[in-house]
Amino acid sequence: MNENLFTPFTTPTLLSLPAVVPIILFPTLLFPTSKHLVNNRLITIQQNLTQLILKQMMMIHNTKGRTWSLMLMALIIFIATTNLLGLLPHSFTPTAQLSMNLAMAIPLWAGTVITGLRFKTKSSLAHFLPQGTPTLLIPMLVIIETISLFIQPVALAVRLTANITAGHLLMHLIGSAVLALSTINFLVTSLTFVLLLLLTILEIAVALIQAYVFTLLVSLYLHDNT
Repeated sequence: MNENLFTPFTTPTLLSLPAVVPIILFPTLLFPTSKHLVNNRLITIQQNLTQLILKQMMMIHNTKGRTWSLMLMALIIFIATTNLLGLLPHSFTPTAQLSMNLAMAIPLWAGTVITGLRFKTKSSLAHFLPQGTPTLLIPMLVIIETISLFIQPVALAVRLTANITAGHLLMHLIGSAVLALSTINFLVTSLTFVLLLLLTILEIAVALIQAYVFTLLVSLYLHDNT
């Protein structure tokens, strides 16, 4: 049972080689581009959504922070498309792997911290020791603030992994229940199937929301350091 339950989270192979790289690159093929002066409706919707998200994301940033706009937009589009593709049957979701999410979170977090230490050194170091701290609490607060700083990328990766994994496992369990009940009781099967449809709609929303939350938190870390 455990092997079947966690099969969607195992890394697929192609000719005995990990197929993670082609899977990660596949979402980029879903975004159409046009070489003509007049775009079609799909490209127009895509551009409008991108501009709306970019406006909401970059509203709080100064000129230096807005230089990250292309990276943040690429990040949210990649995570959203990867999460949505993972909801398809017999598919693999790279963002359900903690190693994959850590590989995204750690460099982005490190980039924001290095940016803060380079351009706002005093302000960045001041976060480790709030003003007016009693002398006896200074060592403890410095240690606590240091731990909280280094735990930020772990929290980013674990949040995304837990939400994606929990949703996939729940869908797998309810789908197995629908198949098991299909030969026993039609009414209960119908109700369970409706629950599965509602859960699928919820997971689509979660896939988009988690992409936005991940990118928004990176944006907030950047705002604190620019």
